[in-house]
Amino acid sequence: MWPETQFGFAAALLDPGKDIPSGIAGDFGRSAKDRFAVYRNNVIKGLCEALRDGFPVVAALVGDEFFDAMASAFVRAMPPASPVLLHYGRDFPDFIAAFEPADVVPYLADVARLEQARTEAYHAADSDPVGIDTLQGLSDQRLAGLRLELHPSLRLLTSEWPVLSIWQAHQGDAPVATGSGLAQTGDCALVLRPGWSVEVRAVAAPVYAFIKALSRGAPLGKALERLDRADAPDPSSALAELFGIGAVTGFTDTHIEPKEELPC
Repeated sequence: MWPETQFGFAAALLDPGKDIPSGIAGDFGRSAKDRFAVYRNNVIKGLCEALRDGFPVVAALVGDEFFDAMASAFVRAMPPASPVLLHYGRDFPDFIAAFEPADVVPYLADVARLEQARTEAYHAADSDPVGIDTLQGLSDQRLAGLRLELHPSLRLLTSEWPVLSIWQAHQGDAPVATGSGLAQTGDCALVLRPGWSVEVRAVAAPVYAFIKALSRGAPLGKALERLDRADAPDPSSALAELFGIGAVTGFTDTHIEPKEELPC
């Protein structure tokens, strides 16, 4: 199939307003248009189901009818760019944020971002964590200059809504707290897969800022300054917890010892 024919075929699949591609023939008493309509419907439905699998809490929050309409709009606006459906839906949270009918559920896009973070963490590369004992014997000056290497699966999310509580409420049979009775308190979440399963943890805002600084390449000393707040935990405790959950896989020592001057 020539490239222009392929593009035309793909465009017609997602846009009912376009003419069916040339070369489609009727069969078994059905017209070519009817046959193509069935194929079009199956493709859109399959992509919507892939989104539902990736964003089950989003689907639960808005119900099947709303989710199907929103997912169909996304599929038509942003068709897959890769045959690997594993990566499809990466832009779905941002689409939800701009999808006007979803404004009635203001935390929906952030819940989608949390679910996307879990998917990304699950499929991230493996890497063996290191223990905090690897820092033993380093001077304060050298510690301050370290750049910690964080686990490839680590993802961070902050929201003005309690998205972690909302997500957790949909993981079992516990009552779901949503709607007008939902307290508007923000969440900071850390997503990590140090072993076989993805973990989602709530972190305090100063700890979030500390880990965010590390993820952007800040040396340890600079990152620890984010914990210089009255509501922040002790820096040594925060650092120990980061190592303890398996979030650190190594470090780069940027400290350069001064050269010893040779005698004349």
